[in-house]
Amino acid sequence: MSEAPNTRPPARPLAPPRTPRLILASSSPYRRELLKRLRVPFDVVKPDVDEAPLAGEAPESTAVRVADRADVLVIGSDQVATFDGRQIGKPGTHENAVAQLRAMRGRSVEFHSALCLFDSRTENVQSADIVTRVRFRHYSDAQIEAYLHAETPYDCAGNAKSEGLGIALLEAIESDDPTALIGLPLIALSGMLETVGFPVLGAA
Repeated sequence: MSEAPNTRPPARPLAPPRTPRLILASSSPYRRELLKRLRVPFDVVKPDVDEAPLAGEAPESTAVRVADRADVLVIGSDQVATFDGRQIGKPGTHENAVAQLRAMRGRSVEFHSALCLFDSRTENVQSADIVTRVRFRHYSDAQIEAYLHAETPYDCAGNAKSEGLGIALLEAIESDDPTALIGLPLIALSGMLETVGFPVLGAA
């Protein structure tokens, strides 16, 4: 007795897994430009998060809390600076910027660049606090004015716009990631994306 022919259709090949959408949850133009260096497609969504530090909150906790609230791979990031045991925010005005730079000349400042990657597929969160230690030169008041008029860095924590003329105010930078001070630690981010299977080099 002959066997009946196999009438089942051939199995369809499995579709390759879809690369998740990448979202930068930040309105910062500096972080947007940094992320472009990885040459991966991404969208920008401004997060609705209060970035003011809570009473008695450590700087690294502030940064991670803000980044961790970002709303599928979502990149959240924030930066705060500490000097003489207190947090330094964005100056906002020329007068505040002058006061900050006068206080910091000849001194060291720590910049905490928090990074968070949220994977909506698993609801897994990776986070890190990348610390950059910056030592400022003994610059003059005239040099402060020249720098501020040239760069107007009033939206940068501690006025440290190291990717521009601000580098002339600095004596040394200590960090494991040179992009952290600018606002988005790309070394740490690349590792996080690799962990969740996002092909940074494959997508570039």
